[in-house]
Amino acid sequence: MTKLFEMVFNVPMECDGCEQSVKNALQDTKGLEKLNIDWKSNVVSVIGFVPPSEIVSSLQKIGKDAIIRGTGAPNSAAVSILECFHSFKKNQSVKGLARIVAVDQENLVVDLTLSNLAEGTYYPQIRASGDLSEDGLSSSKIFHSFEPFVVSGQNAASSGSTLGDSHQQFLQARLRIMDIIGRSFVLSKDKEDVTEDSLCGVIARSAGAWENDKYVCTCSGKTIWQERVDALGKGITS
Repeated sequence: MTKLFEMVFNVPMECDGCEQSVKNALQDTKGLEKLNIDWKSNVVSVIGFVPPSEIVSSLQKIGKDAIIRGTGAPNSAAVSILECFHSFKKNQSVKGLARIVAVDQENLVVDLTLSNLAEGTYYPQIRASGDLSEDGLSSSKIFHSFEPFVVSGQNAASSGSTLGDSHQQFLQARLRIMDIIGRSFVLSKDKEDVTEDSLCGVIARSAGAWENDKYVCTCSGKTIWQERVDALGKGITS
């Protein structure tokens, strides 16, 4: 499955030179088919089969941050903020984010970005329920499981680490977005069960490409860049 989808980002740019720097950073990205940059509106749009987090990471390497404003067609995107509720009660930060995009009516991809993972094998799962009243333990049975992945060596957080290295996975599944909204996304060290230290979050709808042009939040009064600072402080890096 290599069907293309569109992604839209806000990137701070001030001149033609900024635009060229962004182009140089992204144009050779594997899987990228089309790239449009408008420095005057601070918008970068891409079409391809590329994890959105990879675009953000490439821009961060040249000193440019990026905010994902929308992915895929209307009503085809979702997101789940992953927290370890056991650690969260001790005021720990968010541990990861799952961005989900439908590439057609029957298939989707998951851009999974995680941090602070200790060495071990991890099992990404969509659980049948979005009930997190008892942390992930109340999320019911497995609705869908993805291929496990192993974190080891320099990609793992040390036992005393507060930051750790980020870890990214690009997952694929034969699922429909409408069938997973309201369920929970879980990352567990157990193939079948949710452990106390599992990461979990409810899957919620997210904006498609070009659906979100809001610059100031009507609820908080903050600009998207002020909210970006807040997100980074919570551990959401992409």
